[in-house]
Amino acid sequence: MTSDLDPQKLSAFGKKIGSFLNGAAAALMISVGHKVHLFDVMAKIGACSSTKLAKSAELDERYVREWLGAMTTAGIVSYDALRDLYNLPVEHAAMLTRSAGPRNQSLYMQYIPLLAKVEDRIVEHFKNGGGVPYSEYTTFHEVMAEASGARFDNLLVETILPIVPNIIERLESGINVADIGCGSGHAINVMALAFPRSHFTGIDFSAEAITVAKNEADELGLENVKFLEQDAADLQFDEMFDFITTFDAVHDQAHPRKMVTGIYASLKEDGYWLCADLCASSHLGENLDHPIGTFGYTVSCMHCMSVSLAYDGEGLGAMWGAQKAREIFTDAGFSVEEVARVDGDAGNNYYLCQRPA
Repeated sequence: MTSDLDPQKLSAFGKKIGSFLNGAAAALMISVGHKVHLFDVMAKIGACSSTKLAKSAELDERYVREWLGAMTTAGIVSYDALRDLYNLPVEHAAMLTRSAGPRNQSLYMQYIPLLAKVEDRIVEHFKNGGGVPYSEYTTFHEVMAEASGARFDNLLVETILPIVPNIIERLESGINVADIGCGSGHAINVMALAFPRSHFTGIDFSAEAITVAKNEADELGLENVKFLEQDAADLQFDEMFDFITTFDAVHDQAHPRKMVTGIYASLKEDGYWLCADLCASSHLGENLDHPIGTFGYTVSCMHCMSVSLAYDGEGLGAMWGAQKAREIFTDAGFSVEEVARVDGDAGNNYYLCQRPA
C-alpha cells in the first residue's frame, strides 16, 4: 500500500501538518503573551535578556524564558545568540501589541484556548447532534469585548458610522438608536459618549454581558443609554428606532430570520440598519483562498453554529456568507443598499440596509 504513495506529495503534506502543529502552538503562546503583557513590555524596552524581560513584566523568569523559546522558534521574536538577547521587531509589534489597536492580532489568538475548553462537548455533539450553550464559554464575552473594543475605539465614530448617509449629522441632532446583540455594550457606549443628544438602547440576552455594559456606562457617566436583557428573536419595538446596529450578532442567533424581521419592524420608515458580519461567501468553493477561512469555519463549528444549535436554532454559522445574508435581509423587506469594507477591519462586511418608506 505504501509503495503507491508519491514521496514528494507525502513529504510536502508532512511539512504542512508540521506547520499546523507549530502554528497552533504559537497561537496558544501568543495568547499567553498577550494576557501577561509580554509583547507590550518587549516593544517598550527593546533588546533584553529573559531576566530583564521577566523583571520588567513582573513575571517568573523561568516561564518567560520558555515562552521566549517558543516565540523565537516561531519567528516572532528575534534572538542574538552571542549576547543572549531577545527582541520584538517593530513590524511584529505593530501587529501584536495593544498600541496596534484593531490590527492587534494577538487579540484573536485568545479564541484558540477558549474553544479548546469545549472540545470534549463538541465531540459529543458530533455524535449526537445539538450544541454547546453560551454558558459553557466562560470567558467568551471578555475575549469578544476586548477584540471588538479595539475596533470600536479606533474606527466606529470616524470610519464605520459614516457608511450610513447623513447619520453623523442626525446623531448630533438627536435620534433613537439601538444595538441588537450588544454583548458587553462597548459599541453603544462609545456612540452614546460621542453623541450626547441621541438616545441609545443596548439589547442582549446575556445577563452577564448586560451587567458589564451597565457598569461601563456608569463609569463613563452616560445618561443617554439604557440596556435591556432580551432575546433578539423577540423584539417588541414597533417603529421605535431611527437607526439600528448589529456587530457580528446575526449569524450565531438561534433564530436569525426572526431577529432580522424584528429589526425591520423596530425601524421607522426610511430608517437604516448597519449590520457588520464576517466577510465570506456562502459557497465553500469561493472561500478556498479566504485569508482566515480555516479559522472562520473552526470558530463557527466550535462556537457560532454550535451555540445556535444548542437552542434548537438554524445553525447558520460564522461563514454563512454574503449571499445568504442578502437573502435573509431582503426576505425581511430590507433594501440592501451597500456592502462596504472598512480599512482596519479586514474581517467584516458592513451591510447597509434600509427599511423602505
